[in-house]
Amino acid sequence: MPTGSRGFTQHDHANCVQRALQNADTTCAARGAQLTAVRRRVLEILLESHAAMGAYDVLARLEAEGLGSKPPVAYRALGFLVDHGLAHRIEKLNAYVACTHPGEAHDAAFMICRSCGTVAEAEPKEVLKGTAGAAGFQIESMVIEAEGLCPECNNGAPV
Repeated sequence: MPTGSRGFTQHDHANCVQRALQNADTTCAARGAQLTAVRRRVLEILLESHAAMGAYDVLARLEAEGLGSKPPVAYRALGFLVDHGLAHRIEKLNAYVACTHPGEAHDAAFMICRSCGTVAEAEPKEVLKGTAGAAGFQIESMVIEAEGLCPECNNGAPV
C-alpha cells in the first residue's frame, strides 16, 4: 500500500482519529486559525470512516446534533478544513474526505472504491513528475482520482 494510505489497510482507527484531531489543533494554532466547535465536529464526522461525504450528508449530521441546519454552516466548515490542509474535496464524488497528511503541503492521489465508497489517500508517483519533466512541463500541483475496487470488495485480492 502506498505511503500514507489508510482507507484500505487495517489500522488502529481510534488512534488514527485522535492523531488527526491533535494535528488539526496544532496546525490551526500554528497558523492562528480557529478550529471552532463546528469545524472540529465536521472534521470528526469526516474522520469516522475513510469514505467521502457530501456536504449535505455532513449538514444532516450537524443538524441532528443541533449544530446548524443551513448549508453555509457545512460549506464554511468544509472550506476551512480544505483551506488548512485538514480535508480534501474529491471532485469525482463532489464530496470531502479527511486528509491523511493533515497540515502538510502535498499533492494527493485518491483511490476510490466504487463498491463501498472507501477512499484511500496516497502520494502520487514520482514517475508522473519525471514524465512531465521530460516533456518540459513543470507540475505545480496535482490531484489524481482513481476508481476501482478495494481489497475487501475485490474478495480480498491484492489491488
